[in-house]
Amino acid sequence: MAEAYFPVAPGLGLEENFLSLDDILMSQEKLPGRAESALPRLAFALVQGAGTGDAIPEGSKLEIPLWLAKGLHDSKRRIISVELPKIYKEAWRTVFSADANVVDLHKMGPYYYGFGSQLLNFDNPENLDIAQTILQTFISRFRRIMDSSQNAYNEDTSALVARLDELERALFQAGQKGLNDFQCWEKGQASQITASSLVQNYGKRKFTDVDG
Repeated sequence: MAEAYFPVAPGLGLEENFLSLDDILMSQEKLPGRAESALPRLAFALVQGAGTGDAIPEGSKLEIPLWLAKGLHDSKRRIISVELPKIYKEAWRTVFSADANVVDLHKMGPYYYGFGSQLLNFDNPENLDIAQTILQTFISRFRRIMDSSQNAYNEDTSALVARLDELERALFQAGQKGLNDFQCWEKGQASQITASSLVQNYGKRKFTDVDG
């Protein structure tokens, strides 16, 4: 029986892939913000119990879904302003720089890397620091994640993945699949070792970039 849904990888950097379920869910994450001007007929989308014709007054504090914040954000017209979620602020960046492995990323934000990359769409003076912290956090945690995935054969891995964000969980699963495929090959239960889907997708993306 054919699969009803073939997983689509999330987008990279500043752009989402709207065929990706992970990116759709990530775009629903909320940003703290403020209405810099009156927003007519938008109260129903952002204020519980508001009517479809109600306006949001200037100066109102808001919790704005990422997809809507990106649509409304305009540095020239100053429609809305957005604030950094606490996990991307300086205090937490200091924690990450000290030891990123101690942080429960799934509890703090299940799409830490993807959501943080999207924050770079907004004109924030801390963007460079945010980008550097995201990159260094990934580098710091990557080796432990892959080591764990390779040393947990036929074990309950729920405790290992509980503290990982969704990207890290996908990497862990890819490592587990690679390990399981190798074990099957060693036992003569597979005719050949095939490339990981992550590697295949990366190769396709590179060829697309070259052709473009």
